[in-house]
Amino acid sequence: MSEGMRLDKWLWAARFFKTRGLAQAAVEGGKVHVNGARAKPARRVRPGDRLEITRGFEQFEVVVQGLAGRRGPAAEARRLYAETPGSLARREREHEARRLARAAAPAPAHRPDKRDRRRIRRFTGKG
Repeated sequence: MSEGMRLDKWLWAARFFKTRGLAQAAVEGGKVHVNGARAKPARRVRPGDRLEITRGFEQFEVVVQGLAGRRGPAAEARRLYAETPGSLARREREHEARRLARAAAPAPAHRPDKRDRRRIRRFTGKG
């Protein structure tokens, strides 16, 4: 057996995905690249590999620093990788932009009543 561990297992152990199944689906869907190339879930990752991970709105660019035989606490999982400064700055900018967009769209003054719900259903064609 070669040095390293499966990519999907590492993503799960590093807490990028809640289950190995989700990690495997993300890798198969092209959401994870290893050293700039698409990978399969069984691809071996080793310390020093650069991963690009897309999870929802977030994009991470990390360098693998360690391997774990099991999924541990979050503090332990953070020691398995180092996020690049550019990736961290980009994620913070995007987070701030989403926060400002939410603030720009005011919440409705009240919940829709029965009459409003009927109008909404009529408008959307669902009733």
